[in-house]
Amino acid sequence: MVFRKESCVFAFVLVALPLQAQQHDHAESRSGMVDMNEPAMSLMNLASGTAANPASWPMPMLMAHFGNWNTMWMGTAFLTDTQQSGPRGGDKLYAPNWVMATAEHRVGGSGAFEADLMLSFEPASVTGRRYPELFQTGETAYGVPLADAQHPHNFIMGLGFHYVRQVAADTQVEAYFAPVGDPALGPVAFPHRASAAELPQAPISHHWQDSTHIADEVVTVGVARKQFKLEASGFHGSEPGENRWTIQSGPIDSWSARLWFFPAKNWALQVSGGRIAHPEALEPGDQVRTTASLAYSRPVAGGVWSSSLIWGRNHGTAMHRDLNSYLAESMLPLTARNLLTGRFEWVDKDELFAAQPALAEELDRADGSTFRIAAYTIGYTRELPSWRLLDTAVGINFTAYSIPSALRPFYGEHPVGGNVFVRVRLRPQS
Repeated sequence: MVFRKESCVFAFVLVALPLQAQQHDHAESRSGMVDMNEPAMSLMNLASGTAANPASWPMPMLMAHFGNWNTMWMGTAFLTDTQQSGPRGGDKLYAPNWVMATAEHRVGGSGAFEADLMLSFEPASVTGRRYPELFQTGETAYGVPLADAQHPHNFIMGLGFHYVRQVAADTQVEAYFAPVGDPALGPVAFPHRASAAELPQAPISHHWQDSTHIADEVVTVGVARKQFKLEASGFHGSEPGENRWTIQSGPIDSWSARLWFFPAKNWALQVSGGRIAHPEALEPGDQVRTTASLAYSRPVAGGVWSSSLIWGRNHGTAMHRDLNSYLAESMLPLTARNLLTGRFEWVDKDELFAAQPALAEELDRADGSTFRIAAYTIGYTRELPSWRLLDTAVGINFTAYSIPSALRPFYGEHPVGGNVFVRVRLRPQS
């Protein structure tokens, strides 16, 4: 019963958050939501692919009109210095970043079309095809499985085309095609998630929950009625290759389905599942992924408090092994210029020694091949005076890890890590 303590904590938080917020949402009428049954508004609320944060979260975007086209511009960049302890820890200065543009146009009286393009310069700003992050796994660098490191994003993070049509008073149908995009699987991806906006590093549970946010040949169809939206996707399952500057392609060999529930403007809940064909280049078999998440955003003095609870499970068809992940994440504005951040994760890891097969086999015989890692991150962001088009801030976060005794010879007794960063973001115009 190695999962009992963490599972109980996660369940407690899952129950406590709605109870704490109930008094604020009880009087919220359904009609108080963003009208998700109005085609143009539903497109404007999308965050990643066809996923959405709670409607009450004010998306930080610039808006401009060109004739009958409505455009939106968003972008975030961090300059981050990472310092980590232990034999496998690393130190590095690097710059996670992304910028996104969308263009929306009404089609007739009951439809809307949108094109989106999302770029990242991480192939240049994250050198060596990685940045250090203890206990992070997934993908490769120079033909070797990454461990204790996070890969950069592709230059083209997203290129997609949406069409939404209202077919009844409370019903829409939706179609989405993306040479590079996000299928209907998992929560809003971490670069776009409201609760992760002040955390420059990826969650170590990323490849259990939202790693398909850069997939190839994505085709999604969906239907939304009132507070519900049901989606199904086909896509190419392999993770991006190491050439991060190109658009890759492949057959549609994977599938997923997702159900959303938006009970009020402060809430977004989803459950999803799918089969991902051969996602890792150096691992055999497919992955069957199942996820569930709850996102909550509410205006408070000084800003918007945003929190997420996420569960993700990968079942490997080659090893017949189930690996679970749990994440609780929050961003709380204390004042307009001072924000607290937190991220707490419990993840089953079996790839920490994938680049050392002899050692992995030895540990498997002695202690088993799966290790439960707990990561506890707390951080602070201080907003600085804004420029005309940019919001700027400085921040710091610190992560402590809880690990099995079998890993201590490789990571030290008490591994820790820290990040100091400068953040710039496109500033919405009032």
